[in-house]
Amino acid sequence: MVSPTLYVQRLDPELSDIGYATSGSSAFDVRSRIQCEFHPGQIITVPTGIALAPPEGWEIQIRSRSGLAARHGIVVLNAPGTIDGDFRGEIQVILVHFGSVPFTIEKGMRIAQAVMAPVVQARFEWVESLSPTQRGEGGFGSTGLH
Repeated sequence: MVSPTLYVQRLDPELSDIGYATSGSSAFDVRSRIQCEFHPGQIITVPTGIALAPPEGWEIQIRSRSGLAARHGIVVLNAPGTIDGDFRGEIQVILVHFGSVPFTIEKGMRIAQAVMAPVVQARFEWVESLSPTQRGEGGFGSTGLH
């Protein structure tokens, strides 16, 4: 399988290169371009110092890093965040702090992970009604817990 090319523009020459941690990684880490104190309950938008240009038909999804989430309660608020294939600005990550103590985000710290994913756009067709299913209009836990 030929890997598609993701073009990366470095907006901060002090930041490390991005890449996959292992040959089996599906996501690459993105880093903070700034240092800041992050307080419980706070929502911040963190610039990453990079802009991306995925090939046509692809997007970038921004996700939480499991270590930050499990140890500090810091997660990507709109996970997965979507970076459309035609966006060319600096990637920024919306983080929320659900932990109980302040946390310092340092410049160059890995704050989120990104996955390049294929995009399929739907063809819309308006109808008077939808076909019935066993579930019907049941939602929000209607299928139970077990």
